[in-house]
Amino acid sequence: MNTNFIYDIPTKVYFGENQLSHLGEELKKCGNRVLLTYGGGSIKKNGLYDKAISEIQKAGLTLFEFGGIEPNPRHTSINAAAEICKKEKIDVLLAVGGGSTIDATKVISATAYYDGDCWDLVTQKAPITKCLPIVTILTLAATGSEMNGTAVISNLETNDKKGIKSIKMLPKVSFLDPTNTYTVNTYQTACGSADILSHLFEIYFNQKEEMYMLDTITEGLMKTVLKYTRSCAKRPNQL
Repeated sequence: MNTNFIYDIPTKVYFGENQLSHLGEELKKCGNRVLLTYGGGSIKKNGLYDKAISEIQKAGLTLFEFGGIEPNPRHTSINAAAEICKKEKIDVLLAVGGGSTIDATKVISATAYYDGDCWDLVTQKAPITKCLPIVTILTLAATGSEMNGTAVISNLETNDKKGIKSIKMLPKVSFLDPTNTYTVNTYQTACGSADILSHLFEIYFNQKEEMYMLDTITEGLMKTVLKYTRSCAKRPNQL
């Protein structure tokens, strides 16, 4: 049995409450011109938008915004945001939201260096050569997008939904504060838990032998999800 492998997780993670005090310094490592990306505006209702803006201003960074990223993000939105990156000479992208916002931001980061439609990158008609650095602030558990180089994008013109993957799209830094999930409703919390379980099932029901350690770890993770999903449903505003 070959046990050789390479384990490389280059995303820096700030976990816990009040970690956004490090946001400005991390963004500044990438440059001075920031494009903030987000979805329908829930981050403005829960106060996270104001917190992020405050840290950006404290660091003396120049801020641009692109809001309204859709669930199942559209390739047209990505193209529009990429044009802002090119026009304003953006240095770093800050994605605040769930998986859709982060997925879209990854492809924005690649399209910023491509003279054409982002769908060419998604369909591999053109290679991803370079990406803008990405920093994320996650608001929904279970997406996994904050620590991987994959994204799923929709094209309503062709009625397609496709995945794209590149190590170049990996976020540089991710801020994971459980309190940011407090305003997520019970249904969405349950959906997130189901998403976690589905990915664990993919690992657990494999066809390879001698996976005892991984299987037992996966079993523990599944039990943990079931236990704390119930707790989150009963007490959504507690860690």
